Amino acid sequence: MTSALPHGADAVRNAAERLLEAAAKGRPCAPVRDLIAPDDLEAAYAVQRRTVDDRLARGARVVGRKIGLTSEAVQRQLKVDRPDFGVLFADMAYADGDVVPADAVLQPRVEAEVAFVLGADLADGPLDYAQVHAAIDYAVAALEICGSRIADWDISFADTVADNASAGAYVLGTVHQGLDAFTPRDAAMVMRIGDEVVSTGSGAACLGDPIEAVAWLARLARELGEPLRAGQVILSGALGPMRPVGAGDAVTADIGGLGTVAVVFGPSGAPASVGAAGPVGSVGSVGSVEEDA
Repeated sequence: MTSALPHGADAVRNAAERLLEAAAKGRPCAPVRDLIAPDDLEAAYAVQRRTVDDRLARGARVVGRKIGLTSEAVQRQLKVDRPDFGVLFADMAYADGDVVPADAVLQPRVEAEVAFVLGADLADGPLDYAQVHAAIDYAVAALEICGSRIADWDISFADTVADNASAGAYVLGTVHQGLDAFTPRDAAMVMRIGDEVVSTGSGAACLGDPIEAVAWLARLARELGEPLRAGQVILSGALGPMRPVGAGDAVTADIGGLGTVAVVFGPSGAPASVGAAGPVGSVGSVGSVEEDA
């Protein structure tokens, strides 16, 4: 794809280098919308591709995708009419109940989601609701730890797309539920930090139905030449507002039909306490959006 920007290739390269430097140094950077236009979707995904390629060149392994901006309220705030997506790497995964250092993800914020694990490729066919529904092996409760490499979350749509759609880390629960016994759009969610309820919502808040969100992603991923594959994890989008977190916070989400999923944030610089999912790397991404990334 070719960017409409007059300095397309240079702008994309410079934006990617800015984000990569922020991640490497652990210090958020200025937005990249001074390099690519705030609404230049092609340039933004080109930047994301460069940052993903950099991680792959250093040995990272792709395990799935995440969908962001699935809330109508956030879409209105950013003046967009579509969600976005990012790439999940193996070192972003934590197990239920793990302790995550507070600085493992830049400027962390947490949201609760329904995650899906695919049992079949989504590369051919209409990629409609029925096909996607049939391709899902199971659903599982998830917490996404969103992060921004852009200072103060001061971002436009292009900023967050370029920054891998806010992907930081994620935690999966232990209850695996087939779709014959679980209807994602009807799932009610309550998320707590400590004993305080900080976010509530339902599956209907995610593009009307989390499966529709996955269908949207499947079509776009195929269009971009990287279709979704069996075994991949798909974070389908927030069921309610995300919240900032810091050292000492214990976050638990209860999603009807899928049980609970939890994570604890330890001191910055402390080693992670991880389960079977493995550790996460220090990776970081809407202006001060707290609804849904």
